[in-house]
Amino acid sequence: MILEKSAVVLAGGFSQRFGRDKCLIELAGKPLLVHVLEKVSKIVNECLVVVASEEQRRMLSSMLGSEASLVVDKYEGQSPLVGALTGFETVQGEYALLLPCDTPFISADVVELLFDLCADRSAVVPRWPNGFIEPLQAVYHANSAVTAAKVALSEGKHNLSSMIAHMRRVRYLSTLVLEQLDSKLLTFSNVNTPEDLKRAEALLKRAR
Repeated sequence: MILEKSAVVLAGGFSQRFGRDKCLIELAGKPLLVHVLEKVSKIVNECLVVVASEEQRRMLSSMLGSEASLVVDKYEGQSPLVGALTGFETVQGEYALLLPCDTPFISADVVELLFDLCADRSAVVPRWPNGFIEPLQAVYHANSAVTAAKVALSEGKHNLSSMIAHMRRVRYLSTLVLEQLDSKLLTFSNVNTPEDLKRAEALLKRAR
Protein backbone atom coordinates (compact mmCIF):
# COMPACT_ATOMS: atom_id res chain seq x y z
CA MET A 1 0.00 0.00 0.00
CA ILE A 2 1.44 3.34 -1.03
CA LEU A 3 0.68 5.98 1.58
CA GLU A 4 -0.06 9.54 0.58
CA LYS A 5 2.48 11.64 2.46
CA SER A 6 2.35 15.25 3.56
CA ALA A 7 4.63 17.49 5.60
CA VAL A 8 3.44 20.21 7.97
CA VAL A 9 6.11 22.76 8.90
CA LEU A 10 5.36 25.15 11.76
CA ALA A 11 6.81 28.56 10.93
CA GLY A 12 4.83 30.96 13.10
CA GLY A 13 7.40 31.40 15.85
CA PHE A 14 9.29 34.63 16.56
CA SER A 15 12.83 34.34 17.93
CA GLN A 16 13.54 36.72 20.81
CA ARG A 17 17.24 35.91 20.56
CA PHE A 18 17.44 36.78 16.87
CA GLY A 19 14.76 39.50 16.88
CA ARG A 20 12.87 38.19 13.84
CA ASP A 21 10.87 35.26 12.49
CA LYS A 22 12.88 32.14 13.22
CA CYS A 23 12.10 30.64 9.82
CA LEU A 24 13.95 33.52 8.10
CA ILE A 25 17.22 33.14 9.99
CA GLU A 26 19.86 32.41 7.36
CA LEU A 27 22.19 29.45 7.43
CA ALA A 28 24.76 29.28 4.63
CA GLY A 29 22.86 31.93 2.69
CA LYS A 30 19.44 30.28 2.90
CA PRO A 31 16.61 30.70 5.42
CA LEU A 32 16.18 27.82 7.86
CA LEU A 33 12.72 27.17 6.43
CA VAL A 34 14.18 26.60 2.97
CA HIS A 35 16.68 24.08 4.37
CA VAL A 36 13.80 22.14 5.93
CA LEU A 37 11.64 22.22 2.80
CA GLU A 38 14.51 21.10 0.58
CA LYS A 39 15.08 18.07 2.81
CA VAL A 40 11.48 16.85 2.91
CA SER A 41 10.08 17.89 -0.47
CA LYS A 42 11.66 14.87 -2.15
CA ILE A 43 9.97 12.49 0.29
CA VAL A 44 6.40 13.80 0.55
CA ASN A 45 3.65 14.59 -1.92
CA GLU A 46 2.96 18.05 -0.50
CA CYS A 47 4.57 20.55 1.86
CA LEU A 48 2.39 22.85 3.96
CA VAL A 49 3.83 25.74 5.98
CA VAL A 50 1.70 27.05 8.86
CA VAL A 51 2.24 30.72 9.75
CA ALA A 52 0.87 33.01 12.43
CA SER A 53 -0.54 35.90 10.38
CA GLU A 54 -1.66 36.98 6.94
CA GLU A 55 1.28 39.38 6.83
CA GLN A 56 3.71 36.52 7.39
CA ARG A 57 1.93 34.44 4.76
CA ARG A 58 2.32 37.19 2.14
CA MET A 59 5.99 37.67 2.96
CA LEU A 60 6.81 33.97 2.76
CA SER A 61 4.69 33.50 -0.35
CA SER A 62 6.92 35.83 -2.33
CA MET A 63 10.01 34.03 -1.02
CA LEU A 64 8.89 30.41 -1.47
CA GLY A 65 6.92 30.64 -4.69
CA SER A 66 5.51 27.19 -5.46
CA GLU A 67 7.84 25.29 -3.10
CA ALA A 68 5.10 24.94 -0.50
CA SER A 69 1.52 25.90 0.32
CA LEU A 70 1.00 28.43 3.09
CA VAL A 71 -1.84 28.59 5.60
CA VAL A 72 -2.50 30.94 8.53
CA ASP A 73 -3.35 29.57 11.99
CA LYS A 74 -7.11 29.04 12.13
CA TYR A 75 -7.43 29.10 15.92
CA GLU A 76 -6.67 31.60 18.68
CA GLY A 77 -3.81 31.12 21.11
CA GLN A 78 -0.63 30.71 19.12
CA SER A 79 1.09 27.46 20.06
CA PRO A 80 2.60 24.41 18.36
CA LEU A 81 -0.65 22.52 18.94
CA VAL A 82 -2.74 25.25 17.27
CA GLY A 83 -0.37 25.30 14.32
CA ALA A 84 -0.37 21.52 14.09
CA LEU A 85 -4.18 21.36 14.15
CA THR A 86 -4.37 23.92 11.34
CA GLY A 87 -1.92 21.86 9.33
CA PHE A 88 -3.58 18.51 9.94
CA GLU A 89 -6.95 19.94 8.94
CA THR A 90 -5.52 21.32 5.69
CA VAL A 91 -3.22 18.62 4.32
CA GLN A 92 -4.36 16.20 1.63
CA GLY A 93 -2.21 13.29 2.75
CA GLU A 94 -3.49 10.50 4.99
CA TYR A 95 -0.30 10.76 7.04
CA ALA A 96 1.58 13.94 7.83
CA LEU A 97 5.09 14.57 9.06
CA LEU A 98 5.12 17.41 11.60
CA LEU A 99 8.25 19.56 11.73
CA PRO A 100 9.56 22.82 13.17
CA CYS A 101 11.15 25.34 10.81
CA ASP A 102 14.54 25.37 12.58
CA THR A 103 15.90 21.83 12.07
CA PRO A 104 18.17 22.13 9.02
CA PHE A 105 19.76 18.67 9.40
CA ILE A 106 16.62 16.57 9.05
CA SER A 107 17.55 13.03 8.04
CA ALA A 108 15.71 11.75 4.99
CA ASP A 109 16.39 8.19 6.17
CA VAL A 110 14.76 8.90 9.54
CA VAL A 111 11.74 10.54 7.90
CA GLU A 112 11.26 7.63 5.51
CA LEU A 113 11.43 5.14 8.38
CA LEU A 114 8.78 7.08 10.31
CA PHE A 115 6.49 6.92 7.28
CA ASP A 116 7.25 3.21 6.73
CA LEU A 117 6.15 2.42 10.28
CA CYS A 118 2.98 4.50 10.36
CA ALA A 119 0.60 2.09 8.62
CA ASP A 120 -2.29 1.18 10.94
CA ARG A 121 -0.94 3.57 13.59
CA SER A 122 -2.26 6.93 14.73
CA ALA A 123 1.30 8.22 15.12
CA VAL A 124 4.95 7.24 15.11
CA VAL A 125 6.88 9.36 17.62
CA PRO A 126 10.63 9.20 18.37
CA ARG A 127 11.43 8.68 22.06
CA TRP A 128 14.74 9.07 23.90
CA PRO A 129 15.91 6.51 26.50
CA ASN A 130 14.99 8.96 29.29
CA GLY A 131 11.37 9.00 28.07
CA PHE A 132 11.52 12.42 26.37
CA ILE A 133 9.61 12.39 23.09
CA GLU A 134 10.06 14.33 19.84
CA PRO A 135 6.49 15.27 18.82
CA LEU A 136 7.83 17.89 16.41
CA GLN A 137 9.59 15.32 14.28
CA ALA A 138 6.96 12.63 14.10
CA VAL A 139 4.41 11.25 11.64
CA TYR A 140 0.68 11.40 12.42
CA HIS A 141 -2.50 10.03 10.90
CA ALA A 142 -3.94 13.41 10.01
CA ASN A 143 -7.61 12.76 10.86
CA SER A 144 -6.77 11.07 14.16
CA ALA A 145 -4.51 13.99 15.07
CA VAL A 146 -7.27 16.52 14.33
CA THR A 147 -9.66 14.76 16.70
CA ALA A 148 -7.07 14.44 19.46
CA ALA A 149 -5.85 18.02 19.09
CA LYS A 150 -9.36 19.42 19.42
CA VAL A 151 -9.92 17.42 22.60
CA ALA A 152 -6.64 18.68 24.08
CA LEU A 153 -7.48 22.29 23.23
CA SER A 154 -10.97 21.92 24.71
CA GLU A 155 -9.22 20.96 27.96
CA GLY A 156 -7.16 24.14 27.81
CA LYS A 157 -3.96 22.30 26.91
CA HIS A 158 -1.67 23.65 24.21
CA ASN A 159 1.22 21.18 24.06
CA LEU A 160 1.62 18.39 21.54
CA SER A 161 2.07 15.79 24.27
CA SER A 162 -1.54 16.43 25.31
CA MET A 163 -2.69 15.68 21.78
CA ILE A 164 -0.68 12.45 21.67
CA ALA A 165 -2.14 11.40 25.03
CA HIS A 166 -5.57 11.33 23.37
CA MET A 167 -4.41 9.15 20.45
CA ARG A 168 -4.66 5.37 20.34
CA ARG A 169 -2.18 3.03 18.65
CA VAL A 170 0.79 5.36 18.96
CA ARG A 171 4.12 3.74 18.18
CA TYR A 172 7.12 5.12 20.06
CA LEU A 173 10.36 4.62 18.17
CA SER A 174 13.56 4.57 20.20
CA THR A 175 16.25 7.04 19.23
CA LEU A 176 18.67 4.14 19.72
CA VAL A 177 17.18 2.67 16.54
CA LEU A 178 17.40 6.00 14.75
CA GLU A 179 21.11 6.26 15.60
CA GLN A 180 21.67 3.50 13.07
CA LEU A 181 20.46 5.92 10.39
CA ASP A 182 21.76 9.20 11.83
CA SER A 183 24.67 8.40 14.13
CA LYS A 184 24.77 11.80 15.89
CA LEU A 185 21.00 12.34 15.70
CA LEU A 186 21.54 15.74 14.10
CA THR A 187 18.05 15.35 12.67
CA PHE A 188 16.75 16.72 16.00
CA SER A 189 19.17 19.67 16.20
CA ASN A 190 17.39 23.03 16.48
CA VAL A 191 18.81 26.48 15.80
CA ASN A 192 17.57 28.46 18.81
CA THR A 193 20.52 30.74 19.57
CA PRO A 194 23.38 32.49 17.74
CA GLU A 195 25.63 29.78 19.19
CA ASP A 196 23.45 27.09 17.63
CA LEU A 197 23.71 28.90 14.31
CA LYS A 198 27.51 28.95 14.51
CA ARG A 199 27.57 25.23 15.25
CA ALA A 200 25.26 24.56 12.32
CA GLU A 201 27.49 26.59 10.00
CA ALA A 202 30.52 24.63 11.17
CA LEU A 203 28.73 21.34 10.57
CA LEU A 204 27.83 22.37 7.03
CA LYS A 205 31.41 23.36 6.29
CA ARG A 206 32.69 20.02 7.53
CA ALA A 207 30.07 18.18 5.48
CA ARG A 208 31.25 19.94 2.33
